[in-house]
Amino acid sequence: MTTKPESHTLDAPGATLAYDVRGELRDADEGRPALLLIGSPMDAVGFTTLASYLTDRVVVTYDPRGTGRSVRTDDEGAEGELTPDRHAEDLRQLIEALGVGAVDVFASSGGAVNGLALVARHPGLVRTLVAHEPPAVRTVPDHEQAWAAVQGIHRTYQSQGMGPAMAKFIALTMQKGPLPDGYADAPGPDPADFGLPTEDDGSRDDALLGQNLLGCCGYRPDFDALAAAPTRIVIAVGKESEGELASRAGVAIAERLGTAPEVFPSHHGGFLGGEYGQHGEPEPFATKLREVLTPSPSGA
Repeated sequence: MTTKPESHTLDAPGATLAYDVRGELRDADEGRPALLLIGSPMDAVGFTTLASYLTDRVVVTYDPRGTGRSVRTDDEGAEGELTPDRHAEDLRQLIEALGVGAVDVFASSGGAVNGLALVARHPGLVRTLVAHEPPAVRTVPDHEQAWAAVQGIHRTYQSQGMGPAMAKFIALTMQKGPLPDGYADAPGPDPADFGLPTEDDGSRDDALLGQNLLGCCGYRPDFDALAAAPTRIVIAVGKESEGELASRAGVAIAERLGTAPEVFPSHHGGFLGGEYGQHGEPEPFATKLREVLTPSPSGA
């Protein structure tokens, strides 16, 4: 099966979505459905290496609205906030446009939150969802501190710009264990320590900080809908991510679903092979994903 992507566009309400197909859609069937790889706000580029190890499947990637090639045309433009439910409707439209029936989905980070929203709203479209470290921080035991920290990052972005806000965001993602009381009120790290700009350029159109941060991290999964869905839901966490906020959220969601999380190689970006200058363990990550997507004969 060829791994060279064929690019397409899809008109959606308020956006034009760009997506890529590796392989022939006619080759997808119930035994080996098409595999959709999604992130947020990460675009399709981030899955380039992972897709190269999954040549036995038809693989579909896309750029979420407001990122990469998927241009927003709504009245709010690039500064309007987006919700997982909005992304879920984009994913519904994309899956329906593929015309191959239910798909498997590997969803990373914000994409995992959007994947949970998709299954809650349109469960018949997804056979198996592997949700890798969904940062829905209001599910963790220290949710008050976590949500306050996220809101503080957004306020910093609005008042000071990308550098100071991203420095706070990076520090939050690196924090191990429960957040102490007052965490959100502590001064943030120096942006220069992370190679970030210290001056505010006035823009407020960052895909993470401006468009997706509050909607993604503040999302409350519909556990009743997820429990009732025919979709097989697998929550995944990184071996090296234990104690980090996105991993802890994944563990909390798995507990609410009555399952145990699957431990994948590496860290939050364990599938990356140099994209965005980050490296994980993409080959063993792909092996683990292929294993998880193949249920045992007992259906467990």
